[in-house]
Amino acid sequence: MRNPASPPRSLRTRLVLIATVLATCAVLLCQTAGLSVLRSWLTDQVDDRLTGFRPPTRVYEDIADGRLRTPESDDALPSDYRVYFYDSDGRLMDDSLGRTDDRGPRLPARTNELSLRNGDPATVEARDGSASWRVVADSGTDRMRAVVALPLDTVDGATTKLLWFSAFLGVVVAAGVALLGNAAVRLGLRPLSRVEGTAQRITGGDLNLRVPDTDPATEVGRLGQALNTMLDRLRTALHHTAASERQMRRFMADAGHELRTPLTAIQGFAELLHDDPRMPAERRTEAHALIAANANRMSRLVDDLFLLAKLGHAPAPHPEPVDLLSLAADSITSTAVRHPERAITLEPLHTGSADTSDQELDVVEAVGDADQLAQVVTNLLANACAHTPATARIHVRVGTIGTSPAAGGVDRPGRTSATPALPPGTTAAVIEVADTGPGLTPADARHVFDRFYRAAPAYSDEPGSGLGLAIASAIAEAHQGRLELDTRPTAGCTFRVLLPAH
Repeated sequence: MRNPASPPRSLRTRLVLIATVLATCAVLLCQTAGLSVLRSWLTDQVDDRLTGFRPPTRVYEDIADGRLRTPESDDALPSDYRVYFYDSDGRLMDDSLGRTDDRGPRLPARTNELSLRNGDPATVEARDGSASWRVVADSGTDRMRAVVALPLDTVDGATTKLLWFSAFLGVVVAAGVALLGNAAVRLGLRPLSRVEGTAQRITGGDLNLRVPDTDPATEVGRLGQALNTMLDRLRTALHHTAASERQMRRFMADAGHELRTPLTAIQGFAELLHDDPRMPAERRTEAHALIAANANRMSRLVDDLFLLAKLGHAPAPHPEPVDLLSLAADSITSTAVRHPERAITLEPLHTGSADTSDQELDVVEAVGDADQLAQVVTNLLANACAHTPATARIHVRVGTIGTSPAAGGVDRPGRTSATPALPPGTTAAVIEVADTGPGLTPADARHVFDRFYRAAPAYSDEPGSGLGLAIASAIAEAHQGRLELDTRPTAGCTFRVLLPAH
């Protein structure tokens, strides 16, 4: 439950309340200062009148001789002055000059109780408690003293009226500031209200909206820019999450489909052997061979899937300098053992010069895992042997280039890759596997690096898993490099592995 004493939660209400309090305090402070100045000025006027009036010496003599004649009418001293006398014994006399009523100042009965210094005005209360009096003491002959008094009715009246006027003005100012301030704050916060409305609509599911106010000169504009940046990143993250989820579902479906085929074959042949114990030895041997072949195929597929998952979440292990020339030569040797009829050559990489006769093979080093890079080259050679006729030539080229549309490493029409382009002009170590086969159509080239994508192996009876090029691309990306393809129908395929040069 909300505490009633807690401040209001609305920013608009807080701003209006703060402005009202500040304005009211400012008005009251100014009025208080004016009131103090006015009362001080009026009191000074009374003091000037008091200090400018002194009872004549003759009055003291008349009091001493007992000849003081007290006026019988109130207009005998036509002013507000009151004069009181203390005799030579220090007693307050009953006779006084001025109006004879009970509104006079409250004075002590003895002089020794009178805490007044001659010529210094002071304020005392009235006898009836209605108002204050300003008094000043004076000394006469024979130790007599007189007290001259003037009422502060005019001063109190003026200050009281000003006080009520200040209170009324403070109330008016508070009400005006509350009303006008509410309208002004509402107008000033209109851009923030639009931001709030947009945020609520985005919360409702409309993620394509953007905050309209983006003026960098204002606080709300800078807030709008920050929110738009956050929304862009949120949309990008959501799109990536959705794409990753779709890719994962498709990957799991494809993996299940690929594993189902050998698993079904193994299950079928195992049931056949179990149901027919009298099967001829020749057929039993054939069934065992088929079970072993499908189990081997399923094992390779699981190994490839594990390698892909590992490459997707870990950097290249055991980074060390790798001689790409020796690595390519070893891969060609192992491929030639499996495909002795193939013509595979090892050549220097063409650098784009017109005369290539003087180019020689040289050591090219890169940093990475030698076993994984060897698997990339082996996969590329196996792919070339599976999808080209026996008469097609396969060229393995090793060298160093500066990335460009002509040399490689950056995107251009007709070039395909599953990894981002390298910065133009980057020095890269390259292993290139080119063949003179039939090439690929643009439609096939767009999917050649997809997992489980298989073009028909028209020139090989050994079925592939559809993961070889995906694994090679993932290894190249894990090494901060790139695997790309240049191809067109009837012009063969050129797979190019680019790695940061050592």
